[in-house]
Amino acid sequence: MDDLKRQLLSWLEADRDELIGFMSGFLQAKSANPPGDTREAADHISRYLQARQVPHRFVSAFEHMPNVVGTYDCGGAGRHLVLNGHIDVFPAIDDYGWSGEVKDGKIFGRGASDMKTGTAAGVFAYAYLHRLREHLRGRLTLTCVSDEQSGGKYGTRFLFETIPDEVKGDCCLNGEPSGINNIRFMEKGTLRFRVTAKAPGGHGGYPHLSANPVKIIAAIVTEMERFHGRRAPMPADIAAALDTPEAIAGTNRGMGEGAADVVRYITVNPGVIQGGLKVNQIAPDCMVEFDLRIPVGFDRDTVLKEVHDIVGAHPEASIEMFDAHSYPPSAADPNGEMVRILQENVRALKGFVPVPLSSLGGSDSRYWRYDGIPAYLYGPSPVSMGRRDEHVTIDEFLHIVHTHVLSAFDYLRK
Repeated sequence: MDDLKRQLLSWLEADRDELIGFMSGFLQAKSANPPGDTREAADHISRYLQARQVPHRFVSAFEHMPNVVGTYDCGGAGRHLVLNGHIDVFPAIDDYGWSGEVKDGKIFGRGASDMKTGTAAGVFAYAYLHRLREHLRGRLTLTCVSDEQSGGKYGTRFLFETIPDEVKGDCCLNGEPSGINNIRFMEKGTLRFRVTAKAPGGHGGYPHLSANPVKIIAAIVTEMERFHGRRAPMPADIAAALDTPEAIAGTNRGMGEGAADVVRYITVNPGVIQGGLKVNQIAPDCMVEFDLRIPVGFDRDTVLKEVHDIVGAHPEASIEMFDAHSYPPSAADPNGEMVRILQENVRALKGFVPVPLSSLGGSDSRYWRYDGIPAYLYGPSPVSMGRRDEHVTIDEFLHIVHTHVLSAFDYLRK
């Protein structure tokens, strides 16, 4: 380890309590989506950067949904690294979700896992490397976005549409929850849609006078199951990365037994179903909302055509796509340079090597991958995300911070 990396680690160790305090305050800043008002959390980031005179600004589609964007050039020509994280979080179950309590070696609050730990790591990497920028090459950009939970239309996608040269870069590092034993290089795409069936309805004893929308929707739910378990013909390099004993064990350990198989096939979840007015009435309408997760190796539009064929076979039914939440799968090189950098730093910090794996959920990293830019996730455990006691351990929080700071340094030090 060279002297500059030792300097970074010494600064981080000296500022340990300050880092924890920032994280606690970040969790106290309410930023639930919905409703999507992230001003309090964005201001928390801005105050931290402003106090250290690190360049940044708000780039916003709407005043209540600011995206914190900062960029600076280093001491010589080189590559452009982008740090990405989101500020918005799931709604809290109760006020404890905004406590930011530090207790028993943990920091509690909505977003501790998903993903204010990872976003904080990006903020710290951006700020600490600013102090060493004359020793680095290229450019470093920070993007803390406000609309990931709703698909990114007013967050990362908005930045890609309005300031693409500033935010695309040559590589993206993201701190979404992954678990410290793995690096996520791939994620499934989604198809999310609502199917509605309508009919005149009527008395339950007169089924000859009206079709039954509940039965129609039940049939469509059954027919959609044809996709569930359909395995993807993955590219050879991706299949090889996912099929190593280490990857299989790591996937099952981090995401539950059986996950190593699930990452290879389509999953179907009918998440919401509504219909009917009374037990002895034929319902006038019925509705179901589907979430299909599609791995790399499938053409999403081909799957979508088959979905339309299923619905189209029922004249009483219609389909409505959730466009902001429907997107193709994405993948980066599982053996890419940032993977090796992350692995080397985790080995130095923790004594083990994280394995490249696939995500089961989605992230904004897909926007970079769609443009052919490698993007990787390395963040805390996903186990508690969305729960009342969502938390990150202090040890894991500091490890993610150290790993992101050192890995960003290495990428720009080349």
